[in-house]
Amino acid sequence: MISGKIHDLIDKALESVGIGDRDFVVEYPLDLKNGDYSTNVAMKYPKEKESILEAIKKNLPKEIEKVEMVGPGFINFYLSRDFFIESLEKVVEKGGDFGKNESAKGEKTIVEYTDPNPFKEFHIGHLMSNAIGEAVSRIVEWSGSEVKRFCFQGDVGIHVAKAIWGMLKGEKDPYPAGAKAYEESEEVKGEIQEINKKIYDRSDEEVNKLYDKGREESLSEFEKIYKKLDTKFDHFVFESETGGVGEKIVRDNIGKVFEESEGAVVFKGSHTRVFINSQGLPTYEAKDLGNAKRKAELYPYTKSLVVTGNEIKEYFKVVLESMKRVPELAKYAESTIHLPHGMLRLPSGKMSSRTGDVITAESLIREVQSRVKGDEAVAIGAIKYMILRQAIGNDIVFDLDKSVSIEGDSGVYLQYTYARSCSVLEKSSLAQSSLDDTGEKRHEIERLLYRFPEVVERAGREFSPHYITTYLTALASSFNNFYAHEEILGNPYRELVTRAFNIVMKNGLHLLAIPSPERV
Repeated sequence: MISGKIHDLIDKALESVGIGDRDFVVEYPLDLKNGDYSTNVAMKYPKEKESILEAIKKNLPKEIEKVEMVGPGFINFYLSRDFFIESLEKVVEKGGDFGKNESAKGEKTIVEYTDPNPFKEFHIGHLMSNAIGEAVSRIVEWSGSEVKRFCFQGDVGIHVAKAIWGMLKGEKDPYPAGAKAYEESEEVKGEIQEINKKIYDRSDEEVNKLYDKGREESLSEFEKIYKKLDTKFDHFVFESETGGVGEKIVRDNIGKVFEESEGAVVFKGSHTRVFINSQGLPTYEAKDLGNAKRKAELYPYTKSLVVTGNEIKEYFKVVLESMKRVPELAKYAESTIHLPHGMLRLPSGKMSSRTGDVITAESLIREVQSRVKGDEAVAIGAIKYMILRQAIGNDIVFDLDKSVSIEGDSGVYLQYTYARSCSVLEKSSLAQSSLDDTGEKRHEIERLLYRFPEVVERAGREFSPHYITTYLTALASSFNNFYAHEEILGNPYRELVTRAFNIVMKNGLHLLAIPSPERV
């Protein structure tokens, strides 16, 4: 990639003037008037800046047209006309593969995300995890890694017992009713804890029947949502299968990693956490240990990315601490990266699953769909864009009006612009687009299109889809400006630019798992 060439060029220039400890960045200028790349190297080494500039100019590769120093010490690089023509050719030649790289070649990556619990609603928190996890999965795949998608689901535990209690009582909404009663009545709390034991040991026929039916129905409903979101998991791991595994790991390491305390088994790390409760049942922490082992059995990975809400950031930190001290899990802990995301909120405030005031994924999709003439693909794109437009650690207040705007900074805007390029290409009567620019002026969009592979590589390196979202928004704006000011049809070179844009936008939308309808 050209950015790597520029970095090497600067590095050699610094070496030639006797600078050993080299520290600088190469980045895109905010304003294209300041070139295609910029470096702060002259600011870092002000005494040698003129010598550095001269050393750079002596060894310019053919892709660079000129170099100049501006301001307090920035050196700007301008790419050549031939470079942009060749880059357009490369886009069209590679087509659906343009943007792929091999920065993660040889890695085997698990991405664990979504993780909805049977017997509970698939809410907007799960929607957020899914959008991030699916985008990260695709970006890492495009970086050369083999990727397997995992979903870890809580099909046992006190939340299930609360739902079963509600079902036994004939409640219309079993889980919220059970959750409320559990908090308000000590008698009911005891009943639900007893049901929890029965679920684990499958000792009650009526409870078993309700459990099996409810679990099956929940998982079936989840599959419908995954299909809408264009997600296909390779493996589902359930707490019912990891609980016993995790419990054994904990008990085998009592006195070494874990210790008994007041009838329970705990781990004393940065925070003390209970891994086996006083009733002898494995907690979420123990189930997570079992999950780590189970994932490795299903797919021997070199890296495991776990996408969850940031409310369990401290919890997960302690789980990883305990894993590092357990010999059979230590290597998995070193290979695990937690990607915590913020909360997705509507202006009305944070949802609450305890009270039943849950904002479901389906309800949000329906609401957005009603604002885009019933088009589900556009609604899904609008929602995913709002989730992926910023760094994943931040909370998001979901603005319904902004999400469906066609004025920019929305998924609808990207889809609309892509469809516009499809329409232009459909009307083309030329046999093929031409690389002969015949004196055509340089268009801003050409100076953005070639960047796509570098943006994808950075997004993969940092597990940050928002770099791609930001790039596509700028690219769409540039294309719309190009479309508004240039006559495209009948001009072979401009049609080539349009074709290249169409390819890059489709590839980018694919990486974000945003649908790319040819008509909106």
